[in-house]
Amino acid sequence: MPECITSRENGKIKYASRLAVSAAQRKADGAFLAEGYKLCRDLAAACAPQMAFYTEAARQKHPDLAALACPQYLIPPHVAEKLSDTASGQGVFAVLKMPSPPTDVLRPGGRYLALERVQDPGNVGALLRSAAAFGYTAAILSPGCADPFAPKTLRAGMGAAGHLPILQTGDLPATLADLAAKGVTCLAAALYHSRPLSALPGPWPGGVCLLIGSEGQGLSDAAIAACHASVHIPIHPAVESLNAGVAGGVLLWHFRGEYEIGAPEGSGGTTQPGEPQNPGEMTRPGEPQEPAVPAAPAALSEVPADD
Repeated sequence: MPECITSRENGKIKYASRLAVSAAQRKADGAFLAEGYKLCRDLAAACAPQMAFYTEAARQKHPDLAALACPQYLIPPHVAEKLSDTASGQGVFAVLKMPSPPTDVLRPGGRYLALERVQDPGNVGALLRSAAAFGYTAAILSPGCADPFAPKTLRAGMGAAGHLPILQTGDLPATLADLAAKGVTCLAAALYHSRPLSALPGPWPGGVCLLIGSEGQGLSDAAIAACHASVHIPIHPAVESLNAGVAGGVLLWHFRGEYEIGAPEGSGGTTQPGEPQNPGEMTRPGEPQEPAVPAAPAALSEVPADD
C-alpha cells in the first residue's frame, strides 16, 4: 500500500517540483521528474525509478503502477497540480535516475546526432525521438541546448532521452574532431556551400555524425569547420522552409544507414535509385567545402521553430 502525502509542502513533493523546474538541481542530483503514465512506465524500463507519485484515480486506471520498483506515494489532486507541467495532467509522476552514456559512446562506425545551441525543447525532444527511432548510436548536445531531461523535452521526445545515450559536451567542435579522428564522417546541416542529399547517399562504413544548429543562430563557424561537408534538403521553390522537426527527421532518416530490426549498428548506408553509389570526395575538417548545388534548400540550422 503506498504511503499517502496530503500536503503540497511535503519535502518529497517540494524536491520533485525542484527537479521539474531546475536544470541545476537535475544535474547536481543526477535525477529528473517525468509525468504521465506511459512516459513514466517507459522510462522506468531504462532509468532506475527512485520514487513515484500518483492519484487514486490513476491507481485505479493503471494498477500496474504498483509494480514500479521504488517507494510509492498516493497524492490528492491538489498535490498533483503542484507537480504537473500540463493543463490536464494524468496524475502520475516518477523521479528517475539520469542515465550516463557509455564510456565508449564515441566510436568508429556509429551514427550520431549533434545539436548546437538548439534551445527549443520541442525541437530537441522531436530530434532525439527521431534519432532513437532510426537506430542512432547517441546524441551529442552543446552548451545552450534545451535540457533533454526537462519536462517539455521529455514529452516531445516520448522518453527517447532514457533510451538514446546523450553526451553533453562543453566543447562541441573538439568532440566533432574526436569523431573525425575515429573515422566518423561529420556533416553539417547548413544552407551555404552545401550539397543536396542526393550527392551524399553513403554508404558510411566509418560512421556518420549529423550536426544540426540553433533555429535562430544557425551553426557556429567552428562547428562547421570541424565537419567534412555541409548538406541541405532541396525543396520546391514555392515553399520557404520546413519545420525544424520535419527537416531534422528527413536528414536523420537519410543518414540512418541500413538500420533494420536485427541489423548490426553501423552496417552501412542505402542508396536510392538513380543516386551515385559513393559520396564523392570529402574534404577534411577545416578545408573549404564545395559550393552548393543550385536549389531551394532547407537547412535545419536556418529553419524557424513553429511548434
